[in-house]
Amino acid sequence: MLVPLSWLKEYVDIDVTVEEFAERMIMSGSNIETVKNFADGVSGLVIGQVVSAERIEGSDHLNVCMVDVGPERGAEHGDGGPLQIVCGADNVRQAGIKVIVSLPGAVLPGGYKIKKSKLFGTVSNGMICSAQELGFDEKSVPVDIREGIWVMPDDLEVGSDAVKAVGLDETVVDFEITPNRPDCLSIIGIAREAAAVFGKKLRYPDNSSVLNESAPDAGDASGFVDVVIEKPELCPRYVARVCTDIGIKPSPFWLQRRLMFAGMRPINNIVDITNYVMLEYGHPIHAFDIRTIEGSAIVVDTAADGEKFTTLDGKERELSADMLLIKDRAKPVAIAGVMGGLNSEIVQDTETIVVEAANFSADSIRLTSKKLGLRSEASSRFEKGVSAELSSGAADRVCALVAETSSGKVVGGAVDRYPGKKGMAKVDVRVKRMNDLLGTDIPAGDMVSMLQSLEMEAELNGDGSVITVTPPHVRVDLCEEIDFSEEIARLYGYNELDSTLHRDNAESQVPESWRLRSLARATLVGAGYTEIQTYSFVSPKGADRIALPGGAAGRDFVKLINPLGEENSVMRTTLLPNLLDILSGNNNRGNDAVRLFEVGNTFKASGNIGPDAELGLPAESVSLSMGFYGAGGFHDLKGAVGILFAKLGIGEVSYLPDEETGAWHPVRCAKMLVRGKGGSGIADADGGAGTLVTVGHIGEIHPDVAKEYGFDMPVFAAEIDFDALVSLSDMNREYTPLRRHPALTLDIALLADEGVSVADIERIAAANGGELLESVKLFDVYRGEQIEAGKKSLAFNLVYRADDRTLTDGDVAEVHAAILKKIADETGAALREA
Repeated sequence: MLVPLSWLKEYVDIDVTVEEFAERMIMSGSNIETVKNFADGVSGLVIGQVVSAERIEGSDHLNVCMVDVGPERGAEHGDGGPLQIVCGADNVRQAGIKVIVSLPGAVLPGGYKIKKSKLFGTVSNGMICSAQELGFDEKSVPVDIREGIWVMPDDLEVGSDAVKAVGLDETVVDFEITPNRPDCLSIIGIAREAAAVFGKKLRYPDNSSVLNESAPDAGDASGFVDVVIEKPELCPRYVARVCTDIGIKPSPFWLQRRLMFAGMRPINNIVDITNYVMLEYGHPIHAFDIRTIEGSAIVVDTAADGEKFTTLDGKERELSADMLLIKDRAKPVAIAGVMGGLNSEIVQDTETIVVEAANFSADSIRLTSKKLGLRSEASSRFEKGVSAELSSGAADRVCALVAETSSGKVVGGAVDRYPGKKGMAKVDVRVKRMNDLLGTDIPAGDMVSMLQSLEMEAELNGDGSVITVTPPHVRVDLCEEIDFSEEIARLYGYNELDSTLHRDNAESQVPESWRLRSLARATLVGAGYTEIQTYSFVSPKGADRIALPGGAAGRDFVKLINPLGEENSVMRTTLLPNLLDILSGNNNRGNDAVRLFEVGNTFKASGNIGPDAELGLPAESVSLSMGFYGAGGFHDLKGAVGILFAKLGIGEVSYLPDEETGAWHPVRCAKMLVRGKGGSGIADADGGAGTLVTVGHIGEIHPDVAKEYGFDMPVFAAEIDFDALVSLSDMNREYTPLRRHPALTLDIALLADEGVSVADIERIAAANGGELLESVKLFDVYRGEQIEAGKKSLAFNLVYRADDRTLTDGDVAEVHAAILKKIADETGAALREA
């Protein structure tokens, strides 16, 4: 909300510096984004008058102008007569117009310095300025001068200081207005805040004398138009006033300038007046040409489904049955609270207008604006909430300005339909409660004064413990006792509130699950993976792309009621499609090898076993996905997962054949199982606490799925139930001294059937190695010409070590032989012959 301070000062006296004003407004809760003075750093601007202008030979747009800047300025930069200035604007070719001239040595906004120069061989003693060159945004510049220079009023003195003459020494404060404070979307609203902060009296515009003198013999507005509200729940109030003898012309310069400083483009006197009042009161206004109102009646009703209507911007729009329209007896003339119709706009020969100051349902305007994709200054205010009590005063203000600017005559009376009149509810505010909340000891009387300064009715009860408050009608955000604590706090001064520690334990307590997430992230980054974060709203087609079978848990979607589109219509049940999407994008952009991971929430419509299961809420859990393509294979991924599990304090991990179908390769995949902690409550479906728990899946992505994502190479991934890891994690560490004696290492190569799992062999070896076997690790899998069909060669490294001596071959021979025999007995795998 752009607020020119000169305009604000019409309603409240501000006798402090701009810096102090901004600081105290900010500390009272009125956030300020920028403070801009249009004259800061500007110098050398004078009022000039164009004596003549002729096109420069050889140029298609440049004009050589003779400009009178007064004898004193003329003598400084010439012979005392008019100065020669080159200008490219078309509208400069009007002898006699007054303009703003920047003389040689002048400085424009932004520090741009003007010098004497030559254009097309023609000397130019300065520049004739456009509004944009003086710091105005293009959207606030009138259309007729947007491509030209800014033409000044005829009554300005030639040679005078343009900054003072035009009022360019204006400070504009840009307030950031939060959605709960629509009352501050107005100059008077900001003035109300300033009056309370600085302890000043708020002045309102006085429209009575102008209205009374305007057109005493013109009759009554009810003789020109009637108002019928068919949908009072959507239109609580509609005020119509009438003005006759309208003459469409440019607005007075003071009004144009004020609108421009406030960021709004002047158009013509009537439109400008309605916009001026909207900015002043915060109440949108619309004006109709009464000739277009058939049946001399305004009817407020909803549209027919599929009805077509052309708005002021010339676009035809298709309406739905829940959209509110302003109609006459035959047709719609405006979309209520959003935009007027092309068929009822003010035109050059308009003579009589109907001034509309109506109030509409915020929800209705918001939905209409969203459905039509049409936002306007009016809709942005109505959708936040505008008090219906403002309507009459806003309509009166428009009529007063019509008379004041000699734009027409005001017809007496108004047609005021107010079916939705409501009073403001009284709220009891406990003095002790306010002080307890704020940590203050503010006397009750001071609280009453603070609230009254904001135009609230505040009355203290007999014992001084409760203040009964009636907020003003514009404060639609004040509904409950807690709302008033902010009003008291900000007027007391946020900077006056004591800084204290929390009464209870102030030490930050990070939940264990979050600590483990941070550890997992750091571990995977250290392992060469890059973290990604993807959207929780996904397309259900992701389940098809990873080939999830029908009825799989991954298809138990939580569906959004009002999705932005099909691609964001459900909550993700798995992180795998998002991971593959990002890997695919990197592959398509020529990245040869990428390793990624994500820790994020997943959701299922059913299966909630948490404390809120009785509420019928979806199941929400934390998952971890990781994957890569390019350099590396399955064992690289398994190694990274092993490092992760070790860091998280996960004990024995088993990798068993995976019956999981869909995204995974039918052979090169495994499910990961971890031994549950006794009493942890985690178990497989067929076991109790302490049994093996499935915590995730790991392997190569199915070639068909990889192809679906554009890969022509193997892709490896893992998806892990991170909540399960948190429950299984044991971060207690016991110190184990380094073993003093060297190890004895033996490598073996076993010829095994394809169906024999590495995990089974590792399990058998560990179970039969006794105290001497320290570790057993797979380091090679071979299939080739030397290996018969249906077989594979598995190479393991077995490490033996004793705590009390250095082992010899003889020491481990018996144990080693026992391990090989047990493996052969249980799996049929035997030592491969050299």
